[in-house]
Amino acid sequence: MSLVISISGIRGTIGGKPSEGLTPIDTVQFAAAYASWLIAKSGKERPSVALGRDARISGPMVEQLVSATLSAMGVDVYLMGFATTPTVEIAVTEMGADGGIILTASHNPAQWNALKLLNGRGEFLSGADGEAILKAARSNDYSFADVKKLGRIKPLEGMDVKHIDQVLELDLVLPEKIKKKNFRVAIDCVNSVGGLILPQLLKALGVEDVIELYCDPTGDFPHNPEPLPENLTEISELMVREKADVGFVVDPDVDRLAIVCEDGSMFGEEYTLVAVADYILSRKPGNTASNLSSTRALRDVSEGHGQSYFPSAVGEVNVVRTMKQNECVIGGEGNGGIIYPALHYGRDALVGIALFLTHLAESGMECSVLRKCYPDYFISKNKITLPEGVDADQLLAAFEQAYASYDINKVDGVKVDMPEGWVHLRKSNTEPIIRLYAEAGSSEEAERIAGEAMHAINELL
Repeated sequence: MSLVISISGIRGTIGGKPSEGLTPIDTVQFAAAYASWLIAKSGKERPSVALGRDARISGPMVEQLVSATLSAMGVDVYLMGFATTPTVEIAVTEMGADGGIILTASHNPAQWNALKLLNGRGEFLSGADGEAILKAARSNDYSFADVKKLGRIKPLEGMDVKHIDQVLELDLVLPEKIKKKNFRVAIDCVNSVGGLILPQLLKALGVEDVIELYCDPTGDFPHNPEPLPENLTEISELMVREKADVGFVVDPDVDRLAIVCEDGSMFGEEYTLVAVADYILSRKPGNTASNLSSTRALRDVSEGHGQSYFPSAVGEVNVVRTMKQNECVIGGEGNGGIIYPALHYGRDALVGIALFLTHLAESGMECSVLRKCYPDYFISKNKITLPEGVDADQLLAAFEQAYASYDINKVDGVKVDMPEGWVHLRKSNTEPIIRLYAEAGSSEEAERIAGEAMHAINELL
């Protein structure tokens, strides 16, 4: 059993003993701590929370625990049932709620679930707010409401339609141009909530010919739900067999978007953001941002449009902060996460699909040809297990000295920029490991850079 508690929420495998898995006791404890923080933060005696979930098998059970706990704390609940992460984020602001919780373990397998926590702006919590909730959870520092002050639980319907309507209202989403192309689109929604909302979105965008793969929200994931190439062989074969123009794959909570080309090749999860940013910047000048472990191609595209690129620490909340600080018009993460501030500050596969289809329609190219418009980079992802007693911070400081002749960014761990590529090392907050990513213009060069960095770390150890 596994349980990971961090400032962004609580995540774990269902079952087991308290504090070893995501048990009912852990769920109630954490939901109560969040409610206590929300009451203090909002200054309201009865704040409200939007609560939605993906289609995991454990979803109904966790939903009942969380909604009842919030009610017991005196918090009103807008109960959304099946909902994507970005739809819940939009619901928070649309309903004027004081916070939100999404019950999803994102790309993790079916035995996992999690509570993702939002503030009153529908955004993930800051580090300070997350720490306050962790402190309350550890110390059981919260009080339940008396019987006359229990929160109300009220069903909230129609937010998926509201979400789609807001996407269609964006200036740079052009349904009439998409409709004229008569695209044949395939989707893989891994039997979660994407299967409910993506067909609605595509129809609203003017796409009449949709091939649905795993769109029944049973929570029975037919393959590893992380939208990586090795997990997408079925839709890749389907693209060629069914002569589809483009394929879209989402994770269980629909905040990540992978694209499959008409020939079955992967557009590349790193390039979802690159392509959408290229389209946005061709119509609207402005800055861009992504985390330090994302491809250099976004910087290249940004500078190609005469705009500036800003790196951030890893984590959606950090990317959002960097975007706000630098007035970015588009940003996100290299895992297929699109953040488009004109809609909201959250990763959103729906807006990613709408903007990409508009871009594809206006380009007049096949999907695989459009992909060739962008510089080719290859990323090598590795991790180094640290021996017991090793101080990761001291090790990274020594690594920095070993690479002192290069440009170094220390926003999050140590990133070394070289003419031929980059290498980024950052310690894990949950495991005794260092994550090591390297990127270059060929897979061989990326592996070489990664290998040299790993050799340097082993020498230091």
